[in-house]
Amino acid sequence: MKFNKLLKFAAVGFASISILAACGGNEEGTSTSEPADNKDASSGEVQKIKVAYAIGTKPITYQDENGEAQGYDVDAMRAVDEKLEDYEFEFVGTTDDDLLLGVEQGKYDVGIKNVWYTDERAQKYIFPKEFLGLSSVGLLLKKENENIKDLSDFASANLELAPIAANNAQYTIVDEYNKANPDNEVKLVAGDEFTVDQVQWVNEGRSDGAIYLEGQYNAQILAENGPYHGFIDDVVYNEFMVVKTWPLFNKKQQEFADAYDEAMAEIKQTEELKELMKKHYGRDLFEVLEKVER
Repeated sequence: MKFNKLLKFAAVGFASISILAACGGNEEGTSTSEPADNKDASSGEVQKIKVAYAIGTKPITYQDENGEAQGYDVDAMRAVDEKLEDYEFEFVGTTDDDLLLGVEQGKYDVGIKNVWYTDERAQKYIFPKEFLGLSSVGLLLKKENENIKDLSDFASANLELAPIAANNAQYTIVDEYNKANPDNEVKLVAGDEFTVDQVQWVNEGRSDGAIYLEGQYNAQILAENGPYHGFIDDVVYNEFMVVKTWPLFNKKQQEFADAYDEAMAEIKQTEELKELMKKHYGRDLFEVLEKVER
């Protein structure tokens, strides 16, 4: 697929040289053509796409020791890139906050970071038709509270969550639960930062639990080289739901979002995403897709 892109670049370059030769070139040494980055796919040129990814959410999206983009979301988008001959992806590592603001303002064309759908986000971004992946969501708890299996148990035990920023979709999930269960609400505090060190908060007893992801639990705590492997006997992870995850597109990128949908629909006819999940998460979450409600 990438070879076809190189051929397209070569063809465009040859055509440009031929036109200049026929017209005698530009005598003042300037070009009146627009940069390739500003061309749309219908022009026949390859459009450069800036894909923002969060650098600190291993194994979902992160930078390796060489500064290269890695993770399930990254590899899934690379698979899309291979399908789209009219687009060339550039992966840009950044923070959660900059990713959200940058995609909204057009600094980036699309962003990936284990994004969950919320109505508020749907007002600011394009959500495509095809989701990107799936994420196991659970409670990170002290070992002594391992009997707490879901938000209902957590609320009934009168426990307190680590703070969650209001613009974090994890906040939305807890808020939705509270609205549906007004007689058994979880104590929910809006934090000032998009992310807090949830493992430290729970381990130090600053909170009784935190909304956490299975992939991060495996990579940061279970893995022998994980930064919090030392807490492996002190904390537990209990899954209470699986959610779909999405790329966020800038509002002006509908044509690109449509192209993504077409490519992703083709990819889902293969085993590629399932294999990527096993590689990065150690588990194929597509096996529980029929039970996913969000």
